[in-house]
Amino acid sequence: MSRARAEGTDTALEKESWISSVLLEWGSCGKLLYVDGLPAAFVLFAPPQYVPRSVAFPTSPVSADAVLLMTARVLSEFSGAGLGRMLIQGMAKDLSRRGVKAIEAFGDKQWTAPGCMLPVDYLLAVGFKTVRPHHRHPRLRMELRTALTWREDVEVALERLLGSMTPERVLRPVAAS
Repeated sequence: MSRARAEGTDTALEKESWISSVLLEWGSCGKLLYVDGLPAAFVLFAPPQYVPRSVAFPTSPVSADAVLLMTARVLSEFSGAGLGRMLIQGMAKDLSRRGVKAIEAFGDKQWTAPGCMLPVDYLLAVGFKTVRPHHRHPRLRMELRTALTWREDVEVALERLLGSMTPERVLRPVAAS
């Protein structure tokens, strides 16, 4: 029996209340990805002060300049299509626009099935780096400035490439009348 049931509380109602308060005080704290009109993946995040239980992790605390990636999930029928990476990229873009410097997450080195924790290998694959090692729950971090700089560098390179391939206008002399 879960702790919430033992205490006679409704976890769905608690989650809804938590999301509402974070939305009112801080702003959007999640993203939902749809494929052909069907929900396919989600991510939930917030500043560490909104996630008081995060201090229970052995690699706490989350840095003051970071937002905590709490959980993410791609439904099994949509896995393997890169949706997880797109979801993390969308979250990073949103947070960088809001002035957030980094995203941190507690990974699970012994991950076996979907739950709140994310596998360390997945976090590393989408751009996180370990900042506080641990045998089970390391803390990982993604610097948004670095991610943003990389994207900007690629965009500049593409502009240069496309610009060099664009034919220049030929100015023709106007015939005298």
